[in-house]
Amino acid sequence: MQPNTLLDALLDEAGVSNAGLATRVNRAGRARGLALRYEHTAVARWLKGQRPRGQVPDLICEVLAERLRRPVTLDDIGFGVPGGPSAPGTPLSGFVDRATALWRSDEQQRPSLATAPAVTGTPAVMPVWEWENPPEDTDVSRTGLTRVEPADIALLSAARAHYEQMYRKAGGIATRARIVGFLTTEAAPRLRGSYSDALGRSLHRATGGLVAVAGICAYDADAHGLAQRYFHQALRLAKASGDRAFGAYVIALMVNQSLLLGEFRQAVAFAEAALRASGGAITPALAADLTAMQAKAYARLGDGRTALDCIRRAEAAADRIAPAAEPAETGYVQPGLVNVQVAEALLSMGDLPGAYEHAARAAGAPSHDRGRVHRLALLCQVELRQGEADSAARTAVEMTERARGMESRRLRDRLRQAREHLLASDAGDAREAAELIDGALRVPL
Repeated sequence: MQPNTLLDALLDEAGVSNAGLATRVNRAGRARGLALRYEHTAVARWLKGQRPRGQVPDLICEVLAERLRRPVTLDDIGFGVPGGPSAPGTPLSGFVDRATALWRSDEQQRPSLATAPAVTGTPAVMPVWEWENPPEDTDVSRTGLTRVEPADIALLSAARAHYEQMYRKAGGIATRARIVGFLTTEAAPRLRGSYSDALGRSLHRATGGLVAVAGICAYDADAHGLAQRYFHQALRLAKASGDRAFGAYVIALMVNQSLLLGEFRQAVAFAEAALRASGGAITPALAADLTAMQAKAYARLGDGRTALDCIRRAEAAADRIAPAAEPAETGYVQPGLVNVQVAEALLSMGDLPGAYEHAARAAGAPSHDRGRVHRLALLCQVELRQGEADSAARTAVEMTERARGMESRRLRDRLRQAREHLLASDAGDAREAAELIDGALRVPL
């Protein structure tokens, strides 16, 4: 049995305890001529995944609908027909209930969430298809217990910037619990609150920004199935917001994950969808990143000609970037980022001089702490491939020092990879740099 996270989240939203639900279900049953004697222990079993018999699921819906002042279905409480067909285009209210249930489960550190693999095939593609195609959300207004004000939108936007900076400085493992806790306690009540269509679109946009960062943190912790679910949520929130450029940003995160997981054709298709569907709304920074990632995918697929064409288009887009005109989310496209992507593409194509030129340019450009570590790791890799063990050792030392204090499995992977390559070079300075990395890796995450 799997825990019933939907029922758990609705009980939390309604402010009803296990004993309180049992009492209300018994009372509703008496009104139907049923002699029910449920206690809190029965509700605990329902939350663990046990399905109550007879009319009880319907009574639970009735009780919660009265408390929440909105319709509640069997699907909403996790008691729908197993394997039954779901209605196409899940209503936004149903999506909100499921999204907030996931946040609550993640906050409770349910182990099954962190270990779930990423989906592939149709389940991976459908969220992008649904984002790109009709129907659109014609009205996202909602009636709930909490009245949402413009100040709430400002709070969520400020929190997104705060947690993004925390992620860059401390890593996704340290940041994830903080942002998921914020989503559960601050974002969820507002998303389930009362707001007009116009305010609701801003609310979904701001919440989507937070959810995207939560996905980045899960990705950084190697929880790829969970990260994917957060990215899919952020994409649905982007559609509700009506902000096409924000949706393209979320897809860029999905492209990056696809590249890491070796889904290169999927990476190309996702990037094409983002560039196509966002149209004139896409910014130069995002266009540069998406096209550069396509170059990496084509290089890994062995299509060097198309990869080079993507590189040219990415560099042209990068030349048009005006930071002041970019949204907050694309701040990660800092000077040198496209050089990183191009260097990795050229490295896959066997062009070591070209890869070194771009890797060195990226390492010399200003960057936030986390980006700096990745750039140095790439430069170290290229230097080793060129047989420059002494230069690689110096680069590795700086990379290791800058990575201190960051809790990130992605950075751990880069350090571990650099260590193996340094040891393989069998140079004195390289061995010393590898020992320094060893010391960093001994500290558990």
